Amino acid sequence: MNIYFDNNATTSVALEVLEAMLPYLKEAYGNPSTAYSFGRKVRDSVERARGQVASLIGAKEEEIIFTSSGTESDNTAIMSALRFKNAGKHIVTTAVEHPAVLNLCKYLQTFGYTYTELPVDNAGMIDLDYMAQIIDANTAILSIMYANNETGVIFPIDKISRIASSKNVVLHTDAVQAVGKLPINVNDLGVQMLSISGHKLHAPKGVGALYVKKGTEFYPYIIGGHQENGRRAGTENVAAIVGLGKACDIAKTFLDSETLKVQHLRDRLEAGLLNKCSNTIVNGASSPRLSNTSNISFAYVDGEAILMMLDKEGIYASSGSACSSGSGQPSHVLRAMNIPQEYIRSSVRFSLSPYNSEEEVDALIGILPQLIERLRHISFLRGN
Repeated sequence: MNIYFDNNATTSVALEVLEAMLPYLKEAYGNPSTAYSFGRKVRDSVERARGQVASLIGAKEEEIIFTSSGTESDNTAIMSALRFKNAGKHIVTTAVEHPAVLNLCKYLQTFGYTYTELPVDNAGMIDLDYMAQIIDANTAILSIMYANNETGVIFPIDKISRIASSKNVVLHTDAVQAVGKLPINVNDLGVQMLSISGHKLHAPKGVGALYVKKGTEFYPYIIGGHQENGRRAGTENVAAIVGLGKACDIAKTFLDSETLKVQHLRDRLEAGLLNKCSNTIVNGASSPRLSNTSNISFAYVDGEAILMMLDKEGIYASSGSACSSGSGQPSHVLRAMNIPQEYIRSSVRFSLSPYNSEEEVDALIGILPQLIERLRHISFLRGN
């Protein structure tokens, strides 16, 4: 038995996506920047994929820049905003952002930039009034994630954008976890930049996109050739770009039905585990959340021990962000939420996809409570 519940870390490549990619790994291998027809046909495929990505988020084709990842998209957005004419040297973000944002902000401090991490409450939400107070004349950009990768908590980006607009500050949102799971229209959101990662919505790893609203001042992060209309140098990863386009097309077609299916599975999982496991909480449960994400803490048990025992059963989940895995540090997201210490280190994130089933969820519910009791018994005998 192999059951995969770690889709916020990465997803499987959809069969339709793989089939769309294969020709560009075999016979259609031309360079899209060449002038002859063999390359131009490949260029047409890149542009078709650009349209598919744009359509999913309500953007214009020319507003989409292909990148290598969500991390590159995040870095590009922030670094570009800092170069705007009359841009300040202050960044506003949150204490629960992905390392792609937080670690860049820390790095930029060595070059004289400053940043503010907005705190969150125990439900994982930021205080918008406080955010408005923090923004000042030196603030160049707000970088606020759309949905948290560990808890699934969704931030009110549309409300945040109205504050940013009133302060004349650029707003970027890391929507890596939201795209393909939530209906998104960038015009309604009011953001200037938005990040996408292919491997979070059943496209391959190594491809992402950055939405840049038409009319927004923009500076490329990777310098070289004229690719992406001079906005991102480097020969395009055509097969992966085509895969991302196809994945976005699928997500747009089945968004409503798959969201309902996955939410049903998540609710079934949570109800079953909460019913069978005492001293258990769902982190962020009182806030709007992604339909696929459940971050559960089982008090008095080490989360890594839970994951190891689930691994032996062929069930795969995680303790938080894959980019922070192995750091040995408790989740910065749960710490920011002031979750009690006995719950922080016992947290497990289950993130589902439409490819999961009720049978898989029921298998977890049948196995995990016994593992929790066994681990708690061992902890009691050791006096922990």
